[in-house]
Amino acid sequence: MTSPLVTTDWLQENLDNDRLVLIDASMATVIGKEPIVYDQPVWIPGSYKIDLEGTLCDTESPQLHAFPTEDQFTQEVRRLGITPESMVVLYDNQGIYSAPRAWWILRSMGLDNVFVLDGGLPLWLAEGRETVSAPVQEAASSGSLSGRLDRERVRDSAFVYQHLDDEQVSVIDARSRARFLAQAPEPRPGVRGGRIPNSLNLPFTEVLDGYRFKPVSELKTTFNQLAPNLQPGNGHQLVFSCGSGITACIILLAAELAGYDQLSLYDGSWADWGSDESLPVA
Repeated sequence: MTSPLVTTDWLQENLDNDRLVLIDASMATVIGKEPIVYDQPVWIPGSYKIDLEGTLCDTESPQLHAFPTEDQFTQEVRRLGITPESMVVLYDNQGIYSAPRAWWILRSMGLDNVFVLDGGLPLWLAEGRETVSAPVQEAASSGSLSGRLDRERVRDSAFVYQHLDDEQVSVIDARSRARFLAQAPEPRPGVRGGRIPNSLNLPFTEVLDGYRFKPVSELKTTFNQLAPNLQPGNGHQLVFSCGSGITACIILLAAELAGYDQLSLYDGSWADWGSDESLPVA
């Protein structure tokens, strides 16, 4: 498969595939959109559950929602039975929200065969497909994948600061326009309002159509209108940011769908930049 997305039809047909590892990457906290609330949690059959705020987050880091360490990652994916030959599909209970974050973690740690279910659990339910009341707890056998972080895929404030005036590096912020323009308060205490100087704004909701990503043709138009000088394949680096590194991955995935490469995540995002008084704010 060449797309980082799979459809509900494809997943239905592959639920019994021995290589498939299906993972619910939902988060308890949803910021930036009205959350979908469930009376009772349900899962797609065969799903495992991962915790992006716990076992796949470096909780010893002062940074909010920090990328996991290589050891943390290795321990978790082996618990899930993931091997280099696995075909991992991620989804979340909001449609498209936190699954792209899990996708980028796995990609950045060295697993290429990883995909996001377009539409996630809400679309699966809307289509009347089967669900279960509990996730799978443990894999039948331990996995063998070892995480090796590609540091060019995950950036920090030092990198962003160093390239503020670099015409070959652009920061794209997934927060709402009101937060980007400091017209709405930040949801986290101690974080200044505003934006990274010279950054661009693409609210993550603008690449979605309901539960799903917009068609690729529309995503291409969106990015072209955002910055006509940013063309796929020209070596321009795109660094994606948001509040704390979650929804940035939605527009990062949208950029990949639109054909862009040289993509990376500012993992600390605005929670990191906005709380550091030594860093400039526009």
